[in-house]
Amino acid sequence: MAETEGLTPKQIVAELDRYIVGQDEAKRAVAIALRNRWRRQRLGEDIREEVIPKNILMIGPTGVGKTEIARRLARLAGAPFIKVEATKFTEVGYVGRDVDSIIRDLVEQAVRMTQQAKMAEVQDRAREAAEEALLDLLLPGGRREEHATPNPFQAMASMLGQRPYEEGEQPPQPGPEQGATREKLRARLRAGQMEQAKVEVEVEEARTPFMQVFSPQGLEEMGMNLQDMLGGMMPKGRRRRTVTVAEARELLTYQQAQRLVDQDQVVSEAIRAVEENGIVFLDELDKVAGREGTHGPDVSREGVQRDILPIVEGSTVTTKYGPVRTDHVLFIAAGAFHVSKPSDLIPELQGRFPLRVELSRLGEEDFVRILSEPQNSLIRQYSELLAVDGVNLEFTPEGIREIASLARQVNEQAENIGARRLHTMMEKLVEEVSYHAPDIRPTTVRITAEYVRERLQGLAGNVDLSRYIL
Repeated sequence: MAETEGLTPKQIVAELDRYIVGQDEAKRAVAIALRNRWRRQRLGEDIREEVIPKNILMIGPTGVGKTEIARRLARLAGAPFIKVEATKFTEVGYVGRDVDSIIRDLVEQAVRMTQQAKMAEVQDRAREAAEEALLDLLLPGGRREEHATPNPFQAMASMLGQRPYEEGEQPPQPGPEQGATREKLRARLRAGQMEQAKVEVEVEEARTPFMQVFSPQGLEEMGMNLQDMLGGMMPKGRRRRTVTVAEARELLTYQQAQRLVDQDQVVSEAIRAVEENGIVFLDELDKVAGREGTHGPDVSREGVQRDILPIVEGSTVTTKYGPVRTDHVLFIAAGAFHVSKPSDLIPELQGRFPLRVELSRLGEEDFVRILSEPQNSLIRQYSELLAVDGVNLEFTPEGIREIASLARQVNEQAENIGARRLHTMMEKLVEEVSYHAPDIRPTTVRITAEYVRERLQGLAGNVDLSRYIL
């Protein structure tokens, strides 16, 4: 939570406004939820455990920003985040994944995030160690013996706790002349004079069994993974690769950083991050809404809800890294709820999502803002892409409004997919320029209202064509 230290709900909303247009009610709800986490961690131990997160249910059509709000919130908080679809899971006893895999996947994500953060902390030390290892490779007869793979007898002696050298014998040490040569070589390395030289480096590769393992749900629930188990039984092999000094530096720095990081500490901090700051975005919850007997054979809908309920209300999930509590994981559920409604969920699950926010449909004005206002807007993305080929795209205000107007028109005629319609519109709009860009550079292309109508009006006006193309 260091990334959000001191951020007020207003500041959190302002950060979200940089990437997401509108939907102020949803932004306020997630901003308060994030601030409440910060507040909870400053409470006394006697009450801290009793304060549980108020899970949020977002209701709105596709393409209005539900997923993006949750994803940007997690990125802002530096929190472990995972998006899952409720339709991926089925009632226990049917074919499908069990819901505990949500938390297992979240823990895996947290371990990766923590590992990267820890490796970044030791990056300077890793670079120094990598430089020494690189000098060993470049300098014949240097200290390479210390890094070489031991022969089978040395390996057996090490396993038995014996020294690979005779008692009193010291490993070979570099002489004064060799030390001077090493320093000259170090100076050339740091000056970047040997970046394209070739060296041989050893890289580890895990030998996994060449077979696909399908583990039953029982083992998955116990936190076991047969593929991991069998892969762990196979020894890690080492193979030599011939690479440039620049590539070898990156490989060796990564290897040294891995060695410097305490994996037990990584796992401990990752589990703590999941339990205190984890965010799960549960999409398509409306697809499993429904009670038994109301939809004929679809009895597994209520079963999925009942399986999801324990991890939402707080339980302990067994993972390969250890038990993980879900009491303080924030769950943000979402669904269009066109056919069903939130009251179709089982009462217990309804009660676990006390905050409900409705996201509005996007209109022409929203599309105009989405195209131009966000920090990484579509217009900026396409402009930057084509600038690489020497083509300068200039979008006029009238051209932007015409794109928004046609997007609204197609959404009304066909299925309303919200802002995602803008992606297909923009792609068709710049298709011709993008194709010929390497041949016509340098040039400037002005995207005016006439240009937009010329490229898109025929497709947008033809309902049958727009259904398949736009």
